[in-house]
Amino acid sequence: MRTLIVYESMYGNTRRVAEAIADGLGQRTEVEIAPIGQATAQLVAQADLLIVGAPTHIHGMSSATSRRGAAADAAKPGSNLHLEPDAEAKGVREWLAGLPKSQGKAAIAFDTRIKGPSIITGRASSGIAKALRGHGFTLASEPESFLVTSQNELVEGELERAREWAESLIGGLVAVG
Repeated sequence: MRTLIVYESMYGNTRRVAEAIADGLGQRTEVEIAPIGQATAQLVAQADLLIVGAPTHIHGMSSATSRRGAAADAAKPGSNLHLEPDAEAKGVREWLAGLPKSQGKAAIAFDTRIKGPSIITGRASSGIAKALRGHGFTLASEPESFLVTSQNELVEGELERAREWAESLIGGLVAVG
């Protein structure tokens, strides 16, 4: 099985979760990780499983405006935030809009979001999942959220939880496939 993990990350949290998910997939699948800007249609076509993740901005997927706001926050004097190299490029919303149709290929969505009830924080993964279904993908799992603090740091234990989540996913997919 070949898995492609595509992510958008502003400050590195979503990238780190994507890397932990790749670790959790272990030796049971060939894994490639790509930031949104490097995730080509050809890479998607070559994958048996597509996993897409992004940070939650203003209750959903990022926009050009929210990405500019995140960059401005990182540039403020005294900020401890560090912008990822591709942070100001195209986001997950735009990438998904240009994604070719699939014929039932398996996909999974995840996000990073502030710790709190999703009714208050929103979830980018819900929008990602909806867009994937709209492009003909079959969701192999419910969307998942990984939590960050109000200081934009991953909550303790979230990377381990991401690895364990991936292990459970791939176990179920290999058993079915």
